[in-house]
Amino acid sequence: EDLLEISRLDAGAEAPVRARVPLAAVVAEAVARTGLDTAVTVTGSPAAEQAEHGVDAEQVEASEQVETDPRRLERIVGNLVTNAHRHGRTPVRVTVEGLTVVVRDHGPGFPADLLLDGPRRFRTGVAERGAGHGLGLTIALGQARVLGAELRLDNAADGGAIATLRLPPPPTDTRPPHDGAEADTRRPRP
Repeated sequence: EDLLEISRLDAGAEAPVRARVPLAAVVAEAVARTGLDTAVTVTGSPAAEQAEHGVDAEQVEASEQVETDPRRLERIVGNLVTNAHRHGRTPVRVTVEGLTVVVRDHGPGFPADLLLDGPRRFRTGVAERGAGHGLGLTIALGQARVLGAELRLDNAADGGAIATLRLPPPPTDTRPPHDGAEADTRRPRP
């Protein structure tokens, strides 16, 4: 199934099905579906601050909407979290701040060649990174491209791998508001 997904991504045959969704809730659900012990923190947003001050959770969730393909976002986050647990060390933490999702582990970090050349299928890097086929990061990167998002892979100065997903800002609608009546731009007849 992963190979078919990569083939579709390589062929440019994938298109996002966008919806307005609560980013933190989609990320938390993706993490929960992995079944792996991973902390999710929402920081730096007005809604997160409101939650700390006792504002209703439904209001917080409604105020943190993003326009994205939730299925693809879940796939990216799930792959990043699984990769962090498989190849890194705990604790694995996910942080949501604005339009950015960061997955961080405390293992050996990404291999230098992966940071230089990007992920390559069927190659997981050095032996201490553990078993795998090298498809998870390839899929995450491909799905991020479909979303118009940026996925950066880095190593923390104090050790560990950091994957940073930056979602694009919501589209801006430059059309004038529509009130049901069409504007007549023709010149009046004499």
